[in-house]
Amino acid sequence: MEPRDLSSHAVYRAGRGIEEVARELGLDPDDLVKLSSNENPFGASPKAADAVREHADRVASYPKTSHTDLTAKIADRHGVADEQIWLTPSGDTALDYLARAFIDPGQRVLVPTPGFAYYPMSARYHHGEVDEYRMEKADDFAQTPETVLDAYDGHRIVYVTSPHNPTGSEMALDDVRTVAEETDDQTLVVYDEAYIHFTDSPSAVDMVEERDDVAVVRTFSKAYGLAGMRLGYAVTPEAWADAYARVNTPFSVTELTCRAGLAALDDDEHVEKTVETAKWAREYMHENLDARTWESGGNFVLVEVGDASAVADAAQRRGVIVRDCSSFGLPECIRITCGTREQTRRAVETVNEVLAEVSA
Repeated sequence: MEPRDLSSHAVYRAGRGIEEVARELGLDPDDLVKLSSNENPFGASPKAADAVREHADRVASYPKTSHTDLTAKIADRHGVADEQIWLTPSGDTALDYLARAFIDPGQRVLVPTPGFAYYPMSARYHHGEVDEYRMEKADDFAQTPETVLDAYDGHRIVYVTSPHNPTGSEMALDDVRTVAEETDDQTLVVYDEAYIHFTDSPSAVDMVEERDDVAVVRTFSKAYGLAGMRLGYAVTPEAWADAYARVNTPFSVTELTCRAGLAALDDDEHVEKTVETAKWAREYMHENLDARTWESGGNFVLVEVGDASAVADAAQRRGVIVRDCSSFGLPECIRITCGTREQTRRAVETVNEVLAEVSA
């Protein structure tokens, strides 16, 4: 017996971890700086970490109350009804739930390229077909309605990311609204706001209130520093509550994850420090890297270095782990996550040293 044909399914290539690299290169993990996965350089919210310790004795119980409480708290933050929040174990799973609820076998979705690999992966898991709309480097990866609509042909789901990973470009809300208006009534626009905290641009949550064909996806992995807890959600029209009940797995978000999320939402100081430092780090990289960079609304910067694989490998051997963007279809670029001030300075110095050696 064998699995079904998975040859059309891509493998998600995550940024390399500190322990993995340290073992491979024989280095001390404490000497490495990991800026490859867009994680929070300050770690989890201290309040969230305290909540995990405080509620550790509750792991024997299903998270019914904490799930309800977290859903209500998120809904209150956005000014929407509780039924509009699809709480999920990661933003990736929110994408999965939307695919479960909307894609029939053979229906087509439209994804950005370059872009987050999980959009097409999720669609294919649910027997959807995938088309792409291109964001061109020559246009600084601009996201316009025409970028999307020129490739649109009645697709069931259209994915938009703003700020976009890995380029950092953004799509204005009026342009998102244009995409929603110009696509069919039975086309869902999924607007991924994983990096919304790091930009001054407004959220699209209000658009969900206006329309029945837009959903917003969020994560606790970035600004809140809960990547290891796996927590995300979608904001959807209230009429879809029954769909969530039918596609949600039993008690999908764990007790400790819910408790961490509840506490993290109250830790404004941690989020403010994270966002302030990311904005500083972006500017520092733009001003000091000896390579072309693109303006970014996220907690990362895309850098053109020539041979991304060689540069990433050389930087890694010097103790700085950055993301080779070849898997995004950008073999000439690396992506550097915004670290602490110390980490960012070290990353810039290291990459500049590598670039100088390559050019020599």
